[in-house]
Amino acid sequence: MTHPSASSVGLIFLLLGYSAAGPEPGLLPRAVRSSACQEHTNLHNRLDVVEKKVEDTVEKLEVELAALLDAIEAPKWSPLLDNTGKTAVDIMEDPGWRS
Repeated sequence: MTHPSASSVGLIFLLLGYSAAGPEPGLLPRAVRSSACQEHTNLHNRLDVVEKKVEDTVEKLEVELAALLDAIEAPKWSPLLDNTGKTAVDIMEDPGWRS
């Protein structure tokens, strides 16, 4: 009959002690960890969707702003915007004070 070595017996006691102690107190069960990871992934996916919508909205606003600026700078509006040699009208001024 063979006798187990001291290191084998020590390893067995170590494994028995670890299994008797149970899992680490901070370690959540696999199902809970899996659902938390899935929630984290879902959150990132939703944030990606929101980011894409914001980028699309900004692009649309840039196009609309460019169109408005082009319309304002069109030749038919330039006489209204040209103030050379004319007195600027103060919209806050009382109309009775103007001559």
